[in-house]
Amino acid sequence: MKIKNFALAAALFVSVASFAQKDEVKSADKALKNGNAEEAKSILEKVEPMIVNSDEALKAQYYYVLGNSNFELAKAKKDEAKNLLGAAKAFNQLFEVEKNSGKSKYTSQAQTNFAEVKKLLTDSAIADNDAKRYKESAIKLNEVYNLDKKDTIYLYYAASTALNSKDYDLALDYYKKLKDVNYSGKATNYYAKSKLNDQEERFTDKATRDQSVKLGAHTSPRDEKIESKRGEIAKNISLILIEKGDIPAAKKAVSEARKSNPNDISLVMSEANLYLQTNDYATYKNLISEVLAKDPNNADLYYNLGVISGQSKDKQAKIDSEGYYLKTIQIDPKYKNAYINLAVLKLEGEKEIVAAINKLTTSAADTKKYEALKAKKENLYKETIPYLEKAFELMPTDKDIKSTLLNMYNALDLTEKAKALKAK
Repeated sequence: MKIKNFALAAALFVSVASFAQKDEVKSADKALKNGNAEEAKSILEKVEPMIVNSDEALKAQYYYVLGNSNFELAKAKKDEAKNLLGAAKAFNQLFEVEKNSGKSKYTSQAQTNFAEVKKLLTDSAIADNDAKRYKESAIKLNEVYNLDKKDTIYLYYAASTALNSKDYDLALDYYKKLKDVNYSGKATNYYAKSKLNDQEERFTDKATRDQSVKLGAHTSPRDEKIESKRGEIAKNISLILIEKGDIPAAKKAVSEARKSNPNDISLVMSEANLYLQTNDYATYKNLISEVLAKDPNNADLYYNLGVISGQSKDKQAKIDSEGYYLKTIQIDPKYKNAYINLAVLKLEGEKEIVAAINKLTTSAADTKKYEALKAKKENLYKETIPYLEKAFELMPTDKDIKSTLLNMYNALDLTEKAKALKAK
């Protein structure tokens, strides 16, 4: 008999608690409608621990009012970042609850504010990134992704930004999510110039862009292909794991990515880079041979190989780097960055020469050494100048290239060349 009474009392307690929660949520809703979002949020925070056990309808109303309370506070610039994140989280929970229950009463009502939260959160993330608050930006971008998981580009931005913050655990979490959803990022962007302001604009699809050009509102249509990001994602996962000291996991991550995407050259490049990072140059070379066999006339491929090899501490890799850049300009003579990087590679030896010169004295023996080092430096400049001249020909407005060339012309007493360059 006592057990039955206890069960009845417990049932009554649950019922009373449920009514109390409903009253609190109603009070919060009323406060919000009266323009007091802070009071509404305060009321909701009191019942938060109990809401998990409520029925679906009450949960949906709770998250709807909470989302709107946070949103109103964010609009009023009251702890904007925190309240935007709170609104995003609450709306996500609302959508999940109503999706599971098969109802959409509050979901449909929340759509307008949901879209505004997404915009404000994105703008805030961009502002954080511009101010180099990378971790804060990454967290917000991830919440933007959570608001609409079809927009996987925001998860990609979140991962990249988290990596910039050097919060490797956070970055790894986001990159693994990208891998789990098999994010590629491969796409084509469609552009055309507006006749109103002569500014290039991006269109959501080719048909819309082509129609606008046909109607005369836009001109100069162009397509921009975005390459797959899978290789970059696999590479960054492996680099993070290397940073954390887990080399076997890094190799496994890239290997698994390649198995899932066997025709993705960027993944082979990432695996090659991994072995280069771990000083396994033999495996690196084998993988590079595999890449080149698949696409032997790809200038971008040779350029990227030049970049990867040039970043290595391995002497042979640096030698190979120059060869890759030369092959790049052989395939595409107008590949401007390859000329710049060739010049940079050549000038790497300048520091060593200058350091040696600075150690010399005025003795007769050191004077001879100075002349030899000076000649070596001049030869370095002579080898570099053709690459810089070609780069400047392709980028005539680049002040840094112009300044570097002028310094070299002056150092080699190439007076006429210096005058002609100054006049440009």
